[in-house]
Amino acid sequence: MTPQNTLGIDIGGTRLRAGIVSPEGIVLTRAEGITPSRSTGQAVVDELAKVVTQALQGHDRSAILAAGVCAPGPLDAEKGIAQATPTIDGFRNFPIRDRIADAIGLPTFLEHDGHACAFGEWKFGAARGTQNMVYVTISTGIGGGAIVDGRLHRGRQGMAAHVGHMTIQSDGPICNCGNPGCWEALAAGPAFAKAAQAIGFADGAAVFAAARTGTARAVDLVETQSRWLAIGIVNLLHIYSPEIVVLGGGVTSGYDLMLPFIETEMSRRAMVPFRNVPILKAELADSVGIIGAAALARELLPVKG
Repeated sequence: MTPQNTLGIDIGGTRLRAGIVSPEGIVLTRAEGITPSRSTGQAVVDELAKVVTQALQGHDRSAILAAGVCAPGPLDAEKGIAQATPTIDGFRNFPIRDRIADAIGLPTFLEHDGHACAFGEWKFGAARGTQNMVYVTISTGIGGGAIVDGRLHRGRQGMAAHVGHMTIQSDGPICNCGNPGCWEALAAGPAFAKAAQAIGFADGAAVFAAARTGTARAVDLVETQSRWLAIGIVNLLHIYSPEIVVLGGGVTSGYDLMLPFIETEMSRRAMVPFRNVPILKAELADSVGIIGAAALARELLPVKG
């Protein structure tokens, strides 16, 4: 029987995920592990190989078409090199694609994680049926990807859409990349947690819980964080002119609380034709990277003929 399924691999600063994915975007098996982010690049690959072995347990490796890997940037997706990933110490000019291919014994393709997530949501999630969409993930950092005129927008070296590193405030807090005032430094999970702790909450989740009961200081902080998110989203609306914007990542657990504030700020800042663009919550949850990377591997495989 001709192999049909692909393997999706999602490398994050905290977690490693792998799973077999069907052509319909269904995750058939899944395994997870901890990213040894303070160790060498090879240590990450070695740990990932264990996760892949768990995901493939009971399945014939030769029955898998290929593996798609997504990882945080900046990386050169064309050459398969992780260039300088802030959240993984060993990813400094590290040949991640080839090392993983050697470790797992499958044809392997590398893509920026934001691109893979955008592709997954476009093919199988909240953005199905669109020709132009933007995906933004708000978690430890802010990443993203865009579908433009029915195609994944990759850019030079596959590095397009590092949206978290737009400068939003010229004299703002220093980002992990070293630049002051990045969107990520103002609106990602750590910024939200720091602001939460400053007003007596343990973290962002505690703020959302208190906001749901009407606690004023919690609602005020949700509004503030939503405004920072909206400012970045408006920039993306003006750049990409999408049909929809899809939001993913851990911070979107408060999507229902944040959306009204985001929409209000959009109505103030966006030019009139951009104000009615829907802001939707991602549908694929924390499987989005696995699904998107696996789907991209299928797309990138050479056509046999």
